[in-house]
Parts: sequence; structure tokens; C-alpha cells
Amino acid sequence: MFSPSKIKKDFPIFTDSNLVYLDNAATSQKPQAVLDAVDSLYKEANANVHRALYSLGSEATERFENSRKKVANFINANSKEIIFTSGTTESINLLARSLGNTLKSGDEILISEMEHHSNIVPWQLAAKRTGATLRYLSIKKTGELDLSEPEKYFTKKTKIVSLTHMSNVLGTINPIKGLAKLAHNVGAIFIVDGAQGASHLPVNMKELDCDFYAFSGHKMLGPTGIGVLWGKTKLLEEMEPFMGGGEMINTVSMESSTWNDIPYKFEAGTPNFAQAVGLGAAIDYLENIGMEAIELHEKTLLNYALNKMNHMDGIRIHGSAKDRGGVISFNVDGIHPHDLAQFLNEDNIAIRVGHHCAQPLLKTLGESATARLSFYIYNDENDVDKFCDSLKTIMGYF
Repeated sequence: MFSPSKIKKDFPIFTDSNLVYLDNAATSQKPQAVLDAVDSLYKEANANVHRALYSLGSEATERFENSRKKVANFINANSKEIIFTSGTTESINLLARSLGNTLKSGDEILISEMEHHSNIVPWQLAAKRTGATLRYLSIKKTGELDLSEPEKYFTKKTKIVSLTHMSNVLGTINPIKGLAKLAHNVGAIFIVDGAQGASHLPVNMKELDCDFYAFSGHKMLGPTGIGVLWGKTKLLEEMEPFMGGGEMINTVSMESSTWNDIPYKFEAGTPNFAQAVGLGAAIDYLENIGMEAIELHEKTLLNYALNKMNHMDGIRIHGSAKDRGGVISFNVDGIHPHDLAQFLNEDNIAIRVGHHCAQPLLKTLGESATARLSFYIYNDENDVDKFCDSLKTIMGYF
């Protein structure tokens, strides 16, 4: 049986603490197993990977590459298609630079109004650099993509489509398989920002049929500084590297260089190998629970929280998508989100307030800032009750 109270015992940050942590869309807390994996690597096998013939280096390389295999199995992919990056942001920048070099004036890049800045700014830079046009899919009042007239957006000019799997503001889960079909029907490459998706949903690359999928370790119980870019083999082999340096080369002369095989072609320099090992441990932890069970738990908790909040006067909840993850953005009449967060902090309740790195979406919502709850495996109804009780008290002050 899924038991958040038992799960919480695996996380040192909750030991002897009444912390109510509801900012999981920003980053997740770390179980002891992840901390131990990183600590063990540094204590027992700290050597540079892929370079040494001595035993210590071989052990470090084995742990690093085992984590790559775990990531591949986690998303049902081939391990040579798994590129380790510093996070979703670097992954998308890699694509915007490498794929962006193939764009020209008259080409179009399609994203949406609900994107995180990490899936907006790299494409703005690519468009400015190449003369391509950046277009935005609009959203409906429900917080879902408006796909009523897809032919207006998916055209012969569309070369790259890059969309979020799950909104970090609204929790909207986008229909990735259908979007992949729309993109591929016009010959476009389809990229998915999976920063929220891989953390909270079962993800299967063979089922989604996207061309690239990017996500971050720190949002899924792993360490900071480690992320993943998955891509289809053929496309990765055709792409130019993003950064140059050690390990990503095959040969180097005074005149030119040739590249290593994938995935190493895109992993210049010493990788974050300890963090990658930590990500492998995080995946072990998540798989022991089961991503289907995690998704169900979060949606159940979401509905519980929505029901309580909808019965409170003066609260405006943004978005009502049919398919939605454990994220709630809201505003309270007469209380600025920043003030609300400070009062909640007095009760040791942590939420996110601001524009959530999604200023275009906030503009569409007609808000300069919102408050946001976001759930994970260690949250339960008791956390929601504490939040709602504190919220009622705060509203009484105003």
C-alpha cells in the first residue's frame, strides 16, 4: 500500500521536523538512498570516468554507465540514446543550438504559451540567430492547448515543435502522442520538455513517439546538476555537437577534429558522474514504488486539495484541465502571493510564489504572480489539511 508517512521516513530533511513541503515542481527532497549513493561514490570510487585503466577509474566508470542503463530502462529507451546534461535547461539549449543551426529564414519553430522560460528563451535565441519565426500555440481558459485548428500552427514551414509534457504552473498534462503525430505529419522534429513529466508520470519513449525528451534529476529525488536528454539514434548521429572538449572527440589535429560515438559526442569534459550515480539511485527508489502508483497518488491528493480549496471563498484557482498532475496555481483576493507565502512560512509550510519562470503564461492568465502548490510521493492529506487551516487563518487577518 502507498504510504506517504512511511516514505517520509526515508528523507532526512523530514526527521524531527514539522515541515510541510509543497514546492516539488521546483525541486524534490532527497531520500537517504540517494545521499548514500553519492557519498559512496566519492568515498569508494572517486576517479575520472572513461579515462583510467586503474581499478578505481574502472569502478567509477562502471557505476556511471550503470546509471545510464537505469535511465534508459526507466523511459524504455536504448542506453546509447541517453545523454547526461546538467538538467532540462542545458538539454533544450543543446537542441536549440545543434538543431537550430539547420534553420533558415522562413522556417518556423512552434512552442506554446504555457512553456517554462527554459523552453522559450533558447528558441528565441535560435530564431534571432537564424531568421526563423517563433510561433506560440495558444491555450484555452481550461489551461489546455487550443488544438481546434491545428492546421494554422502545424504547417509545411514548421521545422521544430517543442512543448512541455506537463505545465509547471497549471499541471496540465499535454497529449504528447497526438502532438507527435501533428508534428510528424508536417515533417517537423518534436521535442518534449519533460521536467515535470518524468518526475510524476510513467514515461515510455516508444509509446510517446517524440524525437527528443529532456528532464532533470533534481525534480525526481536525484541530485542537482544532473539531467538527461534522450533522442532518437538517427537524429543524434546526424546532429553536430553542442560543446567541444575532452571525451567528445575521436581524433584531434591542428586542422580539424572528428567526433566520438553517441552519446559521448554530446558529453564534453568531465561529466557530473557522482550526480549521475545519485540519479540512478533515485530511479531505483521511484521504480520500487512504481510510477503508475505515484501518478495515482498525486492525482488523488490533487482532487482532495481542489475540493477543499473550492469550498473556500476568495480563492481563484487557475486551470481546469481534464488531464492534470499534482500542481495548483491560485490567487487569494486581497492578499499578494508574496505576503501569503511569508505567512505560510511562519507555520513551516513551503510553497512557491511568483511567475514560476513562465511570464508569458502569467500574462495570459492576467496575473503578475500566483501562489503554487505542487505534490510528490511524501505529501499526504495531512499536509493539505495543515495548508488549508493555515490559509484560512491568514485570510482572516485580511
